Amino acid sequence: RIQRQKARNVFVRSDFRDLGGYDQVGRGLKRLADGDRLVRIGYGLYARSATAPISRATVPQQPLPMLAAEALDRLKVKTAPSTFDRAYNEGTSTQVPTGRVIGVKGRFSRKIRYGGQNIVFERSSG
Repeated sequence: RIQRQKARNVFVRSDFRDLGGYDQVGRGLKRLADGDRLVRIGYGLYARSATAPISRATVPQQPLPMLAAEALDRLKVKTAPSTFDRAYNEGTSTQVPTGRVIGVKGRFSRKIRYGGQNIVFERSSG
């Protein structure tokens, strides 16, 4: 099923709800993550994996900020530009935003990370 969904890079447990119970699906996804087919980027969030050409380590296929944006979309969390994005767009800063700070509307307490990279969420009204 993961191979057939070409457009998606982020998977949540509810994608596989029809295949078994909550715990069963969790064990299956964990087995795929241990087998280097997926990488875990957060609680109940998994992403497609690839093998790094030099280190041969398992890494996500896409950069973490892109995966985080897709994960937030899948979780139906509304996003807004962060303070760094707004400052750059308004011309008050020349620092190009990296995408590692994402503005969210409302409350959001999950962590999205892989390896040493973390995504930081800030509450935003805009």
